[in-house]
Amino acid sequence: MRLLFSTAIVFSLSGPLNAETLCTLIVSAERGAIVHEAGDCDERVTPASTFKIPLALMGFDAGVLAGPNDPAIPFQLGYPDWGGAAWRQDTDPSHWMRHSVVWYSQFIARELGVEGLTRYGRAFAYGNADFSGDPGRDNALERSWISSSLKISPREQVAFLRTFLSQSLPVSAAAHQMTAHIAESHALPDGTIVWGKTGSAYPRNADGNLDRARGWGWFVGWAAKGDDFYLFARLSQATGSHQPSGGNYTRETVLADWPELVP
Repeated sequence: MRLLFSTAIVFSLSGPLNAETLCTLIVSAERGAIVHEAGDCDERVTPASTFKIPLALMGFDAGVLAGPNDPAIPFQLGYPDWGGAAWRQDTDPSHWMRHSVVWYSQFIARELGVEGLTRYGRAFAYGNADFSGDPGRDNALERSWISSSLKISPREQVAFLRTFLSQSLPVSAAAHQMTAHIAESHALPDGTIVWGKTGSAYPRNADGNLDRARGWGWFVGWAAKGDDFYLFARLSQATGSHQPSGGNYTRETVLADWPELVP
């Protein structure tokens, strides 16, 4: 399989503790054979910011996104800004993916509309492809993929990534290539390059409020070493303490564990 191109950067390990790994799944990109599986990889939860990979494909295919730096949209007061200074500046597709800027995701979602998101989601076989949002809250285009209606399992994440990397999704070749180009990558000491996207979100309690003590953390993506290509998904959950960024923690555990997971 010819791996789509992206530029490598080096990672460093530092992050919060007190999290349980719910699933780790690694498969061969070419054969689909399981290389490593541990935990429950079939339960669906919110994709959170891992949804930026399919959303980028949708945006590039529909012409909402034109290139790695186009369109660049200025931040406006009232936009979500809990991500700090990186969210309070002009944002283009590359910056959006690197810093996981929620308001830029919302811009793309509004351009596509619920019907467009649903059409693509079903064509991608992306989880339950439910973009209705929270019942009665009219927030489908703001957060259907964040602790809301859209849900996907780790196994479905890997299946989606396999069709993406094989350029088999019903989108243009340019959409495949541009999405891979803006994906963040990490160079490991053994020469492995890991591309992927984090995601962080909270489950909801029975009363509908977010359970901020048990946040989920995702890291999903693909990796290459020489001629060997792999797809992976790891899902973690905090255990009894607040975890500021479950996605970052999960990414760092995958990168640290990779030599043992894929010897």
